Formats: sequence, structure tokens, C-alpha cells
Amino acid sequence: MGNVNDLLVLLALIAVIGLWLKLSAAREHATTEARLQCARYGLQLLDETVGLRALRLRRVAGRRRLERCYGFEVSIDGADREQGSLWMRGSMLSELRLPTVVLTPSESLAQDRIADMEPRHAPAEPAADHHDEPAPGGNVIPLRPRRRSGGDTLH
Repeated sequence: MGNVNDLLVLLALIAVIGLWLKLSAAREHATTEARLQCARYGLQLLDETVGLRALRLRRVAGRRRLERCYGFEVSIDGADREQGSLWMRGSMLSELRLPTVVLTPSESLAQDRIADMEPRHAPAEPAADHHDEPAPGGNVIPLRPRRRSGGDTLH
């Protein structure tokens, strides 16, 4: 009977090592995915690592699948630390949660004004020599007063 007990202990040890290796590979894949998503959204992944936070079973196409949640910290402007998380199903990203950038009222108003300046129709401007306007394709938006016409407004 001693040989059977030794064999069971050895099999359990091999199963634990295999599970640990599989979870380590999944964690590395989640770290890579977190790096890619942070680069995509212009965030900085802090500590260059993720940590397993939760497990859940989800029904996908009629079958139950195990999903793992990995938490990580990101920085929006380099001076803050915000929480982010991603849910992985196998090697596929199933859900991503990143912090949102909150605009101050002055930034929000400036963006609204820029959006309002986009012409809906080609303006009929006289051809004139404009020395103070930037070259087309530049990153400077010229400030011009909005034209009020009765047909464009809702009120």
C-alpha cells in the first residue's frame, strides 16, 4: 500500500505544478494584454504587472467558461494611481475596465467650442490674402465668430 500512497502524492504534486505553470502563463498573457490596452488608450501601466483578483463562471454559447479577473494600476498623467482590471477567458480578453479621464469645466467648454466650430456646410468666404492664418493641415484652430442663421438652429 505504500507504493500507491506515494504514487498518489506524486500525482497530486505533478497536478499542482502543472496548474501553477498554466496560471503563470495566463498571468503573463494578461500582463501583455494590459500593456497593449494601456498603450492603446494612452495610459501608463504601473509596476508592469497584474494580479489575479477573481474567478467566475460565465455561460458562453451555452457552455460554462471560467473567466479570470486581473487587477492592475495605471496612471493617466504620471502623477496619479488608478485601478484597472481585465477579464480573460482562456487567452481572449472578454472585458476591460479602465479609469476615465474627467475634464475640468474649462476643458469641457473648450472642447464643446471646438466641436461647434466644425463647418456643416462649406462657407462662402471671399478669396482674400490671409497672412495670419496657419497653413492647412496644421494643428492650430483659427478662432472665428460663429455665423447665426435661422435655418441651422432648433429654437
